[in-house]
Amino acid sequence: MRSRFHDFVLCSRLGLLGVCLSLTMGCPQADREQLTPPPPAQVPTAEETPHRGEAKVLADDSDATASATVDIAIPVTEEEQAQGWIALYDGHSLFGWTSNEPEVNWEVADGAITADSGPIGLLLTTVPFADFELVCEYRMEAGGNSGIFVRTLTKPEDVTKDCYEVNIADDHPDGFLTGSIVGHAKPEKGILGSGDWATLRIVAIGNAIAVHHNDQEVLNYTDENSVRLAGQIGLQKNKGKIEFRKVALKPLRMQSLFNGTDLSGWREVPGSQSEFTVEEGVIRVKSGQGFWETDEKFQDFVFQGQAKTHAPDLNSGFFFRAMPGTEEAPSNGYEVQIHNGFKNGDRSQPVNAGTGAIFRRVEARRVIPDDKKWFTTTLVAAGDHIAVWVDGYQVVDWVDDRKADENPRKGLRTEGGHISLQGHDPTTDLSFRNLFIAKLPLD
Repeated sequence: MRSRFHDFVLCSRLGLLGVCLSLTMGCPQADREQLTPPPPAQVPTAEETPHRGEAKVLADDSDATASATVDIAIPVTEEEQAQGWIALYDGHSLFGWTSNEPEVNWEVADGAITADSGPIGLLLTTVPFADFELVCEYRMEAGGNSGIFVRTLTKPEDVTKDCYEVNIADDHPDGFLTGSIVGHAKPEKGILGSGDWATLRIVAIGNAIAVHHNDQEVLNYTDENSVRLAGQIGLQKNKGKIEFRKVALKPLRMQSLFNGTDLSGWREVPGSQSEFTVEEGVIRVKSGQGFWETDEKFQDFVFQGQAKTHAPDLNSGFFFRAMPGTEEAPSNGYEVQIHNGFKNGDRSQPVNAGTGAIFRRVEARRVIPDDKKWFTTTLVAAGDHIAVWVDGYQVVDWVDDRKADENPRKGLRTEGGHISLQGHDPTTDLSFRNLFIAKLPLD
């Protein structure tokens, strides 16, 4: 993974927003306040994605047994991982997805998510997103009908109020063909949805949505009513066979939690024995147990941060929705674990729950990162549902079904809390950088 990113300038138009924004990606002090759609993403196609070797598929993978083996691929490149891209589809299972119509025959076949029978229905992400760039490769048979639903309710009844449906269709009674936002806006020229593999790219920022088809912008729409500001991503089976083989998302408009210079906006938890310093734009933590936590609290959000261990088998974590730390109780929060160890040469057998686990609650289904290398963690906390990606690969999809309690160590906490960085023990030696967060609108 690159240790720093190239500077670049985003300059384009979305709806009524005529803004040219200079944005430095990878500089810790830069906010990801993207008010205009970025240029077409160079997200690799399914054929270009590098493989990470053999690994067991866990039993919670919906289309495989615990004894099966697959050639695991991270469906976004290291460069895209560092820029914040996550794979909503992992390339081999339906992990992280749920169907709102159980009779639809969603499955993974030949490396793609596919369906061709059953009633009209959606395959949905289990967690919502607000502002994002979404890239999706699809292939539909002639005469078919499908779509990509963004910011949708689990069971939308009115496509003009409950979601935004980016259509995939050759025919439509009201002319909402491929690339249209059904009930809202149509491209100037009709686009066929059937044929060979094609790509839809959707940029949703506030009440503005841009749609690109095969890297050509076909629609630029502003919803003056601001109907939906957050919701799930849905893949539709309507009529005929539909396939989706690459579904990748990059959260947008994220605020920086670290200015790259000092620990402004953070405070030391009383009794901390760790040494937290800022060195060359990164936070370095060494030595004994301790915590630094954000001044601000966060409830439902998308968080992204990069970390690197400086020795094998080190232990640390990102804490969230944490109660204010005290010397007696410094870390009463949920913990996204950092520990890159695994057993028997098998990354599906994590040591100490594994990086990306919700410690003491659910293990990571696979250990993705290596020690002494930067890796990116993406966390979505939405109500009682928590999802975690490590280097773009989803490792946790968990619902906290415990009874409510203000202390997440004892029960479900959905109210806001602090983000904190952990120094675990005297061997601690880690670095953190590029810490970003975006609040999710509450229903």
